[in-house]
This record gives sequence, structure tokens and C-alpha cells, in this order.
Amino acid sequence: MSDDHKTTQQIRNRIDELCQALKLNKIREILDAELDRALAEKVTGAQLLVRLLTAEADAKMQRRIERRITESKLPVRKLLCDYDFGFQTGVDEVQIRTLAQMDFVTRRQSVIFGGYSGTGKSHLAMALLLTGCGQGLRCFYTTGADMLRYLKSGLVDDTLHLKLKRYLLPDLLLIDEVGFDRLEQEDTRPASLFFKVIDGRYGKKSTMMTTNLSFKELGDYLGDPIVTTAIVDRLVHHAVIINIDGPSWRMHQSEQLNGKPSQTSDP
Repeated sequence: MSDDHKTTQQIRNRIDELCQALKLNKIREILDAELDRALAEKVTGAQLLVRLLTAEADAKMQRRIERRITESKLPVRKLLCDYDFGFQTGVDEVQIRTLAQMDFVTRRQSVIFGGYSGTGKSHLAMALLLTGCGQGLRCFYTTGADMLRYLKSGLVDDTLHLKLKRYLLPDLLLIDEVGFDRLEQEDTRPASLFFKVIDGRYGKKSTMMTTNLSFKELGDYLGDPIVTTAIVDRLVHHAVIINIDGPSWRMHQSEQLNGKPSQTSDP
């Protein structure tokens, strides 16, 4: 081994040690390939440094996004590009893609998706939540029933104030499928618990909600029309309301699978 080669290897080893100490894991991974590439292309030291730091920054950003997605508790990763705007013609694609810029979060607005089952409300809402994660926002997903069950458990062990933080702290909260799981209404607690979440976020953080209920039916679902009025008042104030009055995508796929003509009537 020549002295030059030995010196080069010592330098590479030292760089690797420093990267390990500084937890620059991506640079450690690509260091040898990038050094060889730099020699072959005769790039400057500054250009090589930019390449290495860019790769490290990109890797850290991707890890941060993955962490945001994991913390969001999204059950599936829905993408806007997978939503069939051509089939669901009642949805304004421009409006949805504008929402995907996340300016409504900066304005602390709510977004409410209404409509029958199968129209893609949850797909759009989850895709927007995933987009929010990609932009570094703290996001959280829950169904309406799961949220109420979790909060009711806080009444039993006197931890409600702690459990509320799960829903009050995120920059963007998605309450999905409100009204899909009918609750046994023994008292008015579900309405008051729902109110605590909406009121706690009102004017401070953005909330998305999907529901197959009208605002009037929401009162029956939560068990207290008076408290529900206060909830709706806060939800719709400065809110973007998207009512999808169209056919069921699941029904459409089922009809295709079974060789039946697609129907455009409500399911």
C-alpha cells in the first residue's frame, strides 16, 4: 500500500469517526461512494461538502416526516393522487389541492367533509393529514367514537385533563367517521366531552371532521342538542365545508367486479 493511499484511508477513517460522533449517519453511509465520485469528477472540496450535507439534511427531514406520520396514528396512508376526482365530480379538485397547501392550518380554520358513506370523505381528509405530516406539522387521527371512549375513560380515573392533551396539542386534528358508530347515550357526557375538544381548539388549532350526519342529526348522536349547537357554532365559524353529494366508490367497484353496470344514485 502506497503512502498516499494509506493517508487517504486514514483521512476517510477519521471522517467516519467524526460523523459517528456527530450522528451524521447518512454521510457515513455514502461517504466512500461520494469521495470516489469526487475524485473521478474532480469536484472541489466545497462542492463535495455541499453534496454530503444536502444528503444528510434530506435524510433527517425524511426521518422527521416519518416520525410525524407515526405519531399521527393514521391507520392508512392515503394520497390525493389516488383519489378519483373524475368519478366523484362533485368534489372541486382545485379546492382540495388548495387545502393541501395547508394555509388553512395557518389561519386556524376547520374543514368539514360531509356526505354519504363511500364518497371519499375519509380518503380526502386522511390525505390532507398525511400532507400536513409531510410539511412538519404535528397531526393526529382519531375516529369520533374512539375519541369519546378515550375521554370517557378519563372520567373514571380522574385523568380527563391529561387525556384531553392528546386532542388539544396537535396543529391539525382529524376526527373521522363522526356518526358511523352509534353511541349508547346514557347521559349527556359525550356531547360535553366533544365540546371540550372543539372549544379547546377553537381559534387556536385547526380541526378536520368527516361525518355522514347533518348538523341537526349530530345532536342526536352526541345526546345533547343544546351543547351540540355550541359545538357546531365553533366548528363552522370560518370553516371550509365540503359536502360530497355523489355516488359510492365502493359500490362502483363492487358493481364492476360483479359485472353489473355502475349506478350513480346514492347507496
